[in-house]
Amino acid sequence: MSPLEQLVLKIKTHVVAIYGKGDHGALVGRLIDAMKIREGFFEPVAFVNHWSERDVALITYGDSIRSEEGKPLSELAKFLEERLGDAMSMVHVLPYFPWTSDDGFAVSDYLKVDADLGDWSDLEKLSQDYRLMSDLVVNHCSAEHAWFGQFQRNEDPGRRYFIEVSPDEDLSEVVRPRTSELLRETETSDGVKHVWCTFGHDQIDLNFAEPDLLVEMVKVLRAHLDHGVGIFRLDAVAFVWKEVGTDCINLPQTHELVRLFRTLIEHVKPDAVIITETNIPNPENLSYFGNSNEAHGVYNFSLPPLLLYALTTGNCRCLVQWLMRMPPAQPGTMYFNFIASHDGIGLRPAEGLLSTEEIGSLVERMLENGGLVSERAVANGGKRPYEINISLFDALETEAKFLCAHLILLGLEGIPAFYIQSLLGTRNDAKAAEASGIPRRINRHQWTRAELNGALDDPESSHARVLEALLRFIRLRKEQPAFHPNATQFTLQLGEQVFAFWRQSTDRRQNIFCLHNVSGERVSIPLTNVNLVSTEDWIDLISGEELDKSVPELNFAPYQCLWLTNRRKHLPY
Repeated sequence: MSPLEQLVLKIKTHVVAIYGKGDHGALVGRLIDAMKIREGFFEPVAFVNHWSERDVALITYGDSIRSEEGKPLSELAKFLEERLGDAMSMVHVLPYFPWTSDDGFAVSDYLKVDADLGDWSDLEKLSQDYRLMSDLVVNHCSAEHAWFGQFQRNEDPGRRYFIEVSPDEDLSEVVRPRTSELLRETETSDGVKHVWCTFGHDQIDLNFAEPDLLVEMVKVLRAHLDHGVGIFRLDAVAFVWKEVGTDCINLPQTHELVRLFRTLIEHVKPDAVIITETNIPNPENLSYFGNSNEAHGVYNFSLPPLLLYALTTGNCRCLVQWLMRMPPAQPGTMYFNFIASHDGIGLRPAEGLLSTEEIGSLVERMLENGGLVSERAVANGGKRPYEINISLFDALETEAKFLCAHLILLGLEGIPAFYIQSLLGTRNDAKAAEASGIPRRINRHQWTRAELNGALDDPESSHARVLEALLRFIRLRKEQPAFHPNATQFTLQLGEQVFAFWRQSTDRRQNIFCLHNVSGERVSIPLTNVNLVSTEDWIDLISGEELDKSVPELNFAPYQCLWLTNRRKHLPY
């Protein structure tokens, strides 16, 4: 059997798992044609890590930096070249499509670039210097998308691309991330219909029970590969398959769709990567690794709320307990670590890790720091906090605490991702949130190029200090083999104030003990508790100072961090 014939059988297995038994030969052929597999067929090698310790990601909107001199995507390229240099290897440009709401996540055309941002050539240029990451907004599209217009006119193919449900159905079990009504009443040429809207009435859920829609989405994937995209973030993918009478989240067909996307993509671009964005409790989030055959990476959603709680309370107990239970990523998979993003700090991923009272106290503290809180609907008409909307700088209150958080991010197993507003130490944009009525815009500030240059060129500016420090830490990390995303990691027990873990390079030659005082107090721990090998010399990579092993204790200032390594080859920048 030829490799292509084997692939046909594998795709058929996916399709049967999604749609049930039957003659799916025609659909399999259409999927292969949509991905243009016959034009360039590759046999992927299993369990290969398509990343290294040199990989660090930037998350940004296409228009986070604006100027009258050029389109935002060209301004972003200038910022990367002039301010970040080689610090970043991956750039995630948040939805750059034409859109109608949710700051890009209500997509009206998957195959175009929003003209206000630039065009495909801007993204293709970025892909020459960075691994370009794009959103596949897979769960829904804009109410202004051509497909939904066809639905309203009862025309093919769009009339089959959305989910109609009677308002008399019992939908009480459906898990919701919002408080809006789940069903949207819609006038059509065939009368009033009610369509499914998980996130809002301008974001109409797509019906993947219709195979023709699946083929169209595969065409979208291929088009983006052709324009230089090498990493796909599957937005809100957990909700993509619906069955009335269930909770409509993480259903088996959803996982099979992810596996199918991976199979198709890796046979045309073997080093392409799929990362799932599933803002849900930790065990459910980890399920998207499958058996190392589903997502290459998962957003590590529990890290932001737990780290924020630890640094807010000065107690790392929750972090230690969580990290001890986290399975190591298997070869060919990785954690995508972040502590701030364009969205808020999700609270569902803290369920089961923080108590209801602890989550409540964290919410109150963030409100005191100028933050906002978005809610979600729960059974019986209730509401519950869904996410905290706040800039990370204001959430953590001081530069020392803020830098401590990012050193933890950089040391952990996985690929670290920096949201542009955190990289710049941006404060709450309360005016943008209030003017728009969109709480998330509190952390979606749009800089003018002149404003940003003024802030970064002023050595007294907190923005300049934050960026300089973070770039130093990033470049330091990139030189350490023990920080490979799949290098060994063990959690250390050093009390409730020092969050600590040990990393070891895959060749076992380099060890790094990452020690972080998450409290505002001075802390001492016995050196013997760290279990440093006595025959090695140790140096703190952050300060460049050699460790005096004759001193019985390690003394930490508030929020001080140490990266103790046994290798002298790579010194701090």
